Amino acid sequence: MNATLLGLIVGIALGFAAAFGGFGAFVAVVVLGAIGLLVGRWLDGELDLSALVGSAKDRGRR
Repeated sequence: MNATLLGLIVGIALGFAAAFGGFGAFVAVVVLGAIGLLVGRWLDGELDLSALVGSAKDRGRR
């Protein structure tokens, strides 16, 4: 099991633990799962934010 999958599982589990029931719980689980996925991908080295940071810096120079 790699860190991406582990991060996704942890994020979903925290979402279920944090909120039970209704649409608000669904949104909380999706958001926390996405955060867990992003953290896991970052730990695996598969998430490269330099492109986003570079484009933000380029826009500031114009």
